[in-house]
Amino acid sequence: MSVITTSAPPLPVRGEHTRHAVSPMLHRLAAERATGVLLRESGSLYLSDGEVVHAESPRSPGLDVLLSAGGVLDTDGWREAVDTAGAGLRVGRFLVDSGRVTKGALELCHAGAMFDAAYFVLGPSSAPARFRYGAAHWLGPIRPVPVATITREALRRRDLLHRIWPDAAADDAPLMRAVGLSSPPVPIRQGAVLDQINGFRTAADISLTLGRPTFHTLVAVRRLAAAGLISPAPPHPPRTPPAPDTTPGRTAPAPDTPQGPSAPTRATVPYATPYAAPHPGSYGAPDGPAGGSPAGTATAPGTLPPEPADVPGSTPPHPVPVPAPPWPLVTADPDIALLQRLRDALEAL
Repeated sequence: MSVITTSAPPLPVRGEHTRHAVSPMLHRLAAERATGVLLRESGSLYLSDGEVVHAESPRSPGLDVLLSAGGVLDTDGWREAVDTAGAGLRVGRFLVDSGRVTKGALELCHAGAMFDAAYFVLGPSSAPARFRYGAAHWLGPIRPVPVATITREALRRRDLLHRIWPDAAADDAPLMRAVGLSSPPVPIRQGAVLDQINGFRTAADISLTLGRPTFHTLVAVRRLAAAGLISPAPPHPPRTPPAPDTTPGRTAPAPDTPQGPSAPTRATVPYATPYAAPHPGSYGAPDGPAGGSPAGTATAPGTLPPEPADVPGSTPPHPVPVPAPPWPLVTADPDIALLQRLRDALEAL
């Protein structure tokens, strides 16, 4: 199996409208009527006799998602087709021959998935492209499309997005709604996208949820961004360690301070912090009334627990209160964020 490697075109400068960010290798392969798979940074294109027969990208929903969203085929039917005909590279033919999907519906959904994925595969890239001769997709050929048609459509889509809103920052980033702005009425397709925006989902995530091609979602995203209704979510700042406690009289003794024979012995304990990190794999504040410390045993950062009084009957010093953990807690899980808000609302009753 041979591998050809070539350098990809340079990344375009934001604000500069370019029309040449396609793969030169693809046109060369079409001219030699090659069969195999072109591997690029954002996905892959499968060729048969120099024509595109399939495209895949992690940023685009697959054919199975589009068939399921359109009510054409359920998940079990798709899985059965892949298990039965995948090894023979005839999944598409099996779906039609078994009567599960009509030929017209399969070709329509496959064309939508292929053009959608090809748009991302042929986008600007900083990584080299590779071609593997002889490779074939398990779906099998459905309706080949000339390379010239694929590239022309990719450029047309790029032009359309640029005319709607020239800034592509919202294409890949998590999206958030504009703060303090009531949403005016928007078309139904834009409204469906707007309803899915929660500060964590990207356009690709929303497309997968809605079961529609990602390019269609990008059109809605660019129009919502142009209207000022959404914007890319800022990156979460890294969590900084808490500052040492500066309360007078609560400084920790030096580690090398000698202790006389009459000095009471204290067990070595770890320094406490205002907010203990949760256990890996979990979210939310740690157990305990004061950020993970048992009741009455909270300690300030950089200090050891207070010593018991040496004189019988004396009152032990009061523990220094530990600040509550910062809120809102930063979490990438929308379900966890919802549970945290519900918890706060119940505690406020």
